[in-house]
Amino acid sequence: MGRRPFIAGNWKMNKTPDEAKALAAELKGTLGGVSSADVALCPTFVCLHAVREAIQGSKLALGAQNVHWEKSGAFTGEISGAMLKACGVEYVIIGHSERRQYFGETDETVNKRLKAALAAGLKPIVCVGETLGERESGVTEKVVLRQVEGALQGFTAAELATLTIAYEPVWAIGTGKTATPEQAQEVHAFIRQLLRDRWGAGMADACRIQYGGSVNAENAKTLLGQPDIDGALVGGASLKTADFTKIVQAVG
Repeated sequence: MGRRPFIAGNWKMNKTPDEAKALAAELKGTLGGVSSADVALCPTFVCLHAVREAIQGSKLALGAQNVHWEKSGAFTGEISGAMLKACGVEYVIIGHSERRQYFGETDETVNKRLKAALAAGLKPIVCVGETLGERESGVTEKVVLRQVEGALQGFTAAELATLTIAYEPVWAIGTGKTATPEQAQEVHAFIRQLLRDRWGAGMADACRIQYGGSVNAENAKTLLGQPDIDGALVGGASLKTADFTKIVQAVG
């Protein structure tokens, strides 16, 4: 469908500003001129400025790991969309399973954060995915359906033009376990059909759906070769210049 591959590195709670700047500079050296995919680096909030400086003049984009639904107010520890834009952020991850597991994120709060991100002109990466228990119980599609519909409720296809969805089976995040290419493709195809049913063929065909869950240099090529997998949301491997570079190059 002509979807441009999109690889995002989720650095999670790693790297000081100096360390992040050094890693970003290395990645600029290996990936700064890449033309086969869109590539975003998503460091912690305190490292956004450092990474922005390091990647200037390259094709690498800056992303954040979370955004609050209000523009300002008494929300200690949170960051608004306007603050992210002022830091030069282009993409923002919303509803990562770790946010859901440890910080009480729900489909409702994901929906509110998505609204705020779009209002601020940010490009959202909305995460969905089932736990191991849910997969073993045969309710993967039911869970993903609830999460996608909950996150995107109330939006038109036009409003979702910059949306990326990241399918990240919770059981495969940071565990070393990875969904097989066939398992991943099956859920990606399900998500795309869901988008087609709810928001139309144009939106479904244009929306990029990433896979996330222990993506590494060895499995990237087979995963990214699936017809409905348009990229990857990379965790641990995005902190290693050689590994992340190989993952991006796997789309070529």
